Amino acid sequence: MKKTSNLKITQTALVSAVALVLSYIEMSLPDIPFMLPGMKLGLSNIATMFALSALSLPSALVVCVVKAVFALLMRGFTAFLMSLCAGIFSVLAMWLLLRFKRVGFLGVGVGGAFCHNLGQILVAFFYTDSTVFAYFSVLGIASIFTGAVTALAVYLILPKVLRISLYQT
Repeated sequence: MKKTSNLKITQTALVSAVALVLSYIEMSLPDIPFMLPGMKLGLSNIATMFALSALSLPSALVVCVVKAVFALLMRGFTAFLMSLCAGIFSVLAMWLLLRFKRVGFLGVGVGGAFCHNLGQILVAFFYTDSTVFAYFSVLGIASIFTGAVTALAVYLILPKVLRISLYQT
């Protein structure tokens, strides 16, 4: 029993490390010309969606918390709060979508990105006022693209990683 528990911890730690590397890479990229302030590709969400698909809901939530702490250290408390709330909202939405057999990776990725953006807007609302909801229409449209990128990456990576003995439980 302990071996399985240690394996799950190791797997979650590795996926969390990948999420941090992807977050750092994304922070290092120059601004993409057509993207508005606050918009990101969400590369680290690849790791979160992977954790949810290959490991478990608790593992994906741990990855979210690790990413939020990283945001705290790199960008401050507001970034932490936005990352944590939006990440948890997104993971729970993706978890529900994964439970529906007719929703594929594309639907899960887009749904997760959409809910992540909604979570960020809700946190921003508490810091500002209701005018931030006008920005949600732009973020909602962007979530189709960013969620599709995340979904495609997980769709391509998942089968290959699951062949590694560390992920065969």
